[in-house]
Amino acid sequence: MSDTGGPVRPGPDADGPEPAAPDGTGATSRNRPAWLVPAAVVAAVVVVAGIVVAVVVSRGGDADPAGTPVATPTIVGPVPTPTVTPAQRKDPTAFTAALPASVLQYAFTGEKPAAAWAKAGAVEAVTDTYSDGGTGTLVVDAGQFPTAKEATAFAKTLLDGDGTVDADAGLPAAGEVSAGGTKVGTFVIQDRGDGTGVAVWTNRTSVFRLVTAVEDVVNAYNAYPL
Repeated sequence: MSDTGGPVRPGPDADGPEPAAPDGTGATSRNRPAWLVPAAVVAAVVVVAGIVVAVVVSRGGDADPAGTPVATPTIVGPVPTPTVTPAQRKDPTAFTAALPASVLQYAFTGEKPAAAWAKAGAVEAVTDTYSDGGTGTLVVDAGQFPTAKEATAFAKTLLDGDGTVDADAGLPAAGEVSAGGTKVGTFVIQDRGDGTGVAVWTNRTSVFRLVTAVEDVVNAYNAYPL
């Protein structure tokens, strides 16, 4: 996330999230509702209760305590919006209904189960695809895990290399996600070296992985509402 504070948003609406406008200094305020889902398995039936609470991503300065630069947005003009109509989600659950219909210029086009995440212990996990109506795509894997500890451990397996941030890689890319001043997760953004960038973050028991064009990845991460 970026290193500036911002107002709390209640969560995604039917048209998807609207990232805040630039503040004149190149920094953009963003916020993310925390997604609290304790999960249990009883008689092979998984019950997932979702509680959306207000959360903002910590932006206490230009660097985290370890000296790693935190992500800064690059939107400098009007916020992009989709040119195509988002598809409707089929049989949404409490979790998937909260996922956005659009992210910047990318509109939701389809969803499928994230089998590998389920195999790794996720209570519920999906892969969402988005399109800008042309060749541009955005892919988001989103999942719920039984505990925050399990979510954190799984998120580390999604990062390239050892998950550390290279300050010379062109992406300022690490920080904390907090709710009401309490840390609820972390994020890392990496340049994958193939023209795409990846953002991986946790929000309590939730894990998200966003992949898109490297020039869009920071803005898309900031625009994603959860």
